[in-house]
Amino acid sequence: MPELPEVETTLRGITPHIRGELITDVIIRNKNLRWPVPAAIKKQLPGQRLNSLQRRGKYLLLFTDSGTAILHLGMSGSLRINSLGIVAEKHDHVDIVFKNGKVLRFRDPRRFGCLLWTTKPVAQHKLISVMGPEPLSADFTGEYLYARSRSRRSHVKSVIMDSKVVTGVGNIYASEALFAAGILPTRQAGRISLARYQRLADCIKQVLSSAIAQGGTTLKDFTREDGQPGYFKQSLKVYDRAGMSCTVCMQPIKQKSLNQRSTYYCGQCQR
Repeated sequence: MPELPEVETTLRGITPHIRGELITDVIIRNKNLRWPVPAAIKKQLPGQRLNSLQRRGKYLLLFTDSGTAILHLGMSGSLRINSLGIVAEKHDHVDIVFKNGKVLRFRDPRRFGCLLWTTKPVAQHKLISVMGPEPLSADFTGEYLYARSRSRRSHVKSVIMDSKVVTGVGNIYASEALFAAGILPTRQAGRISLARYQRLADCIKQVLSSAIAQGGTTLKDFTREDGQPGYFKQSLKVYDRAGMSCTVCMQPIKQKSLNQRSTYYCGQCQR
């Protein structure tokens, strides 16, 4: 599923085409996504100018004077910039049409994504208000992780994937960051030292920044906003490499399920 780097890649790809542009229409072909697309979007967005776009965790925020659209790509969603007249396909559920002739098209075959609307400050929305700091922000540090992990008996991978602790670190990049930091994903979070958390926080930032620079990871459910693949998959060290040789020690990469998510690690390099 799209994770933070894929959402950031999408944001950077679509923004130059539609920021500051006037919205003329919203076409809803299928409102039945993870939550029903509210009718207010079709009523209130046309006539508004898209002032700015931001990312918060894995959510995209589209700001207008009348309110904010909140969009999540879910398991298989994507956004494309199309021109008027391009025929919609089966899983193209929503179009936001602009006066400049561009169309922001939301495609979601599995329909786990969402498109919501709020007229209140978006930071107060129930999906946004509970989020922890952004992993690439100055607020996210090893000291912060260490403080939040005290007395936690759960494994460290679940802690860094908890959006209330830090937002946007998904399964792929959690595995990669833990490998880079040399920490076993099964290690009890409350028993990891401050020094190792400082290293982990740095590795999370490095892995995410590198993935963003390379346009995200190519998986079966993700391509960039222009339909092209991301290239970070070529840099993956452990994720989806079970049985293959570790790039450091040559021992086979291991795989196990943690919280029903596939987890990849090197038993030699991580402890």
